[in-house]
Amino acid sequence: MIGMIIRRFFQLIFLLFGISFLVFSSMYLAPGDPASMIGGPTASESDIEAIRENLGLNEPFLTQYASYVGGLVQGDLGYSYQTRQSVSEAIAVRLPNTLKLAIASMIVAIIIGILAGLISALKHNSWLDVGSTTFALAGISIPNFWMGAVLILVFAVNLQWLPVGGMSSPWYTIEGMKELILPAITLGTGAAAMIARMTRSSMLEVIRADYVRTARAKGVKESSVIWIHTLKNAMIPVLTVIGVNFGSLLGGTIITEKVFAINGVGRLMIDAIAARDFPMVQGSVLLVATLFVLVNLIVDIVYTYVDPRIKYQ
Repeated sequence: MIGMIIRRFFQLIFLLFGISFLVFSSMYLAPGDPASMIGGPTASESDIEAIRENLGLNEPFLTQYASYVGGLVQGDLGYSYQTRQSVSEAIAVRLPNTLKLAIASMIVAIIIGILAGLISALKHNSWLDVGSTTFALAGISIPNFWMGAVLILVFAVNLQWLPVGGMSSPWYTIEGMKELILPAITLGTGAAAMIARMTRSSMLEVIRADYVRTARAKGVKESSVIWIHTLKNAMIPVLTVIGVNFGSLLGGTIITEKVFAINGVGRLMIDAIAARDFPMVQGSVLLVATLFVLVNLIVDIVYTYVDPRIKYQ
């Protein structure tokens, strides 16, 4: 296990260098001149040239990338072109909101997805199964921005039960929980649908296994058959889907944060892309990639506790 974790961390380092190169190349080749946007419409050509010189934008591509990597090795993500604020500090301020939203969305997805998939498998070919399958299809098909707008219209504007947007209160307070409900449902619905489908198919496969029939023949309670013998052995593919979806949620909060006016990393990334703020975009993407890889590492470790037969050599 320790050897696997060490290998994964070395892989993470090479992966992040590869991602940094791709993102840096994309920003370098993207249309638009950061110096012109910083200078504004009243800046003269000499002013814009001075800005380019100050930011090192006149240097060759490889020189710029080598300078960027040198900063990364020292833990320096650079400074924003727009605000001159440290990228690390800007992300640190926004990251808690993104993590709160992603975790709350994942909780919603796991609760709804596993329950829906479990009911669908146990009531196979019934109206509950059809309803669960329809829910899964709708959850995957409905865009986040449309779902968010509808939830705001119904629960925030018409019924006035929940706030329209923002995330300023601590999560453990009543107001903080209210602020999380609508964006968490908006973001978690799609993941819940995929978890429900995987839970259903995995349960249907395991529930026909010989050891399940043996447990029932021995007179084991049906609840024990479902929760201990069936669900636990059906969780391996479900855990994979949960891990992948949680990583996706961390990087997929962009639209939801924009709809609900949440100051998170996703919204920061969108604003940075619009402003051609390359260091901010690069730092945000590297953060999301790092979190995605770490989440999948945690899922691999959890595998061994769910199924002791899995060993990492």
